[in-house]
Amino acid sequence: MIIPYQSLPPETLNAVIEAFVLTEGTEYGVNEASLSEKIAQVKQQLVQEKAVLVYSELHQTVNILPAEQFAQNQFIDE
Repeated sequence: MIIPYQSLPPETLNAVIEAFVLTEGTEYGVNEASLSEKIAQVKQQLVQEKAVLVYSELHQTVNILPAEQFAQNQFIDE
């Protein structure tokens, strides 16, 4: 289930994004970005609808996925 990022208080959204960035080990190219830059990049992807916040009822967790990946998974699950 998608959680609209706007529905979270800013502190909660930042905490979710920070946890995602710290655990995902995402690749940022040759120049390593600071934590605040990584958080801003993920937040921008949420704003641009390139990424979505997803709640898993099965695992009772929140994750951030590329919107395209989420859409593909939804199609497969149906």
